[in-house]
Amino acid sequence: MGEIRFRLNGQTVRVSGVDPHTTALSWLRQQGWTGSKEGCAEGECGACAVLLLQPDGEGSRLEAVNGCLLLLPSLAGQEVWTVEGLSGNGNLHPAQQAMLQGGSQCGYCTPGFVVSMAAEYYRKGRKDFDLEALSGNLCRCTGYRPIRDAALELGQPTPDDPLARRCLETAPPLGPLHYQAGPTYLRPASLPELFQALERHPQARLVAGGTDVVVEVNQRFARAEVFLDLSALPELQTLRWGPDCIEIGAGVSLSEAEHWLNGRIPLLAEWFPLFASRLIRNRATLGGNLGTASPIGDGPPVLLALGAEVVLASAAGERVLPLERFFTGYRQTARQPGEVIRAVRIPLPLVPQARFYKVAKRRMDDISTVAAAFALRLEAGLVQHIRIGLGGVAATPVRAYQTEAFLQGKPWDGRTVRAAAEVIRGEFKPIDDHRGSAAYRTAMLGNLLHKFYAETAEVRV
Repeated sequence: MGEIRFRLNGQTVRVSGVDPHTTALSWLRQQGWTGSKEGCAEGECGACAVLLLQPDGEGSRLEAVNGCLLLLPSLAGQEVWTVEGLSGNGNLHPAQQAMLQGGSQCGYCTPGFVVSMAAEYYRKGRKDFDLEALSGNLCRCTGYRPIRDAALELGQPTPDDPLARRCLETAPPLGPLHYQAGPTYLRPASLPELFQALERHPQARLVAGGTDVVVEVNQRFARAEVFLDLSALPELQTLRWGPDCIEIGAGVSLSEAEHWLNGRIPLLAEWFPLFASRLIRNRATLGGNLGTASPIGDGPPVLLALGAEVVLASAAGERVLPLERFFTGYRQTARQPGEVIRAVRIPLPLVPQARFYKVAKRRMDDISTVAAAFALRLEAGLVQHIRIGLGGVAATPVRAYQTEAFLQGKPWDGRTVRAAAEVIRGEFKPIDDHRGSAAYRTAMLGNLLHKFYAETAEVRV
């Protein structure tokens, strides 16, 4: 039923009869667009990167995303470019030309690097090249220095550059979609439409950015009878800084939230660069990160420390739940049938001292062994307020309530923190797994509290 229609490298494409579980990468390669490569099928290597045109104020922006994590129906109504579409009239794109001058080695990763470089090349207001744009691209030849040099040599787009001109125009809005080829893929355009779809299909798999769902499709061969795509819902795209709280829509990408906040929530500013890569953050959402209820997700500890609340919406209305009450068990939440996460709210004012620590085998683009976020307010050297959010030490993300209670009202000094470190080490019973032993995780809890103290010990408020 229905068809998928989108623009690919400037040409309109119509697709029907393709299983909704098919990724954009798989379909592209089947159609002969083999510049995009499959290296990992889980968004870690970036060899599959493609460009998507996204709304951006009065114009548009080009974002690099992982083609292996895009279900093909999600492209309906969108504009997409592959590495082949960057060149024109027999001329290489400046990013391609730059890589040709020594940046490319075996060549497998090159298309993905070129696409990520092109996205940064067209970023509005760019003066220097932000190397963070390449954080999701892996070079197995370890040729990062010449790739970096190629990126830093890029100049500015010329006035007649077709992609630069396209970014001056508005991206097409996403509309509703009903596509069926065996399984069904639905994209409602309003919350009432979503609630009707949920009533008809209570077991539907919700998809926001797809950075978790599509990994399961690729790696675990997970299958769903119905997908419900949330990306066209304006109610999930809110960004509001109010007098008493900040509201971030559950469907806002992490990159968009990062850009909008612009460092105004320091704890989130510390967290964003440590969450996967730019390619992933261009698709991943806060709602999806919370909805998966992973005990090792990095987002929940940060939001727990900030005292965040979850706004849950259903046909009956909305309810607001403190985040610590949202997680009810391993991969389980308080979300009821027919409910979706509409937004996350962070109360104001923010506490003055906050830090996020991620313990992992790699600092960047890795899953945490332990994640810890601390938020502290002192008065006359005494702990007036403290929240500690943790991941990787229990079946759910948790707050360290016993440690918080122990610290409340006490002097923020070495003696107090040494005693509090013993409390936090005994508060949880983590497990052994391939990322770290229970003993290691327990030790890290105390060590991270000591580290937080060392970085805030000079504070006198």
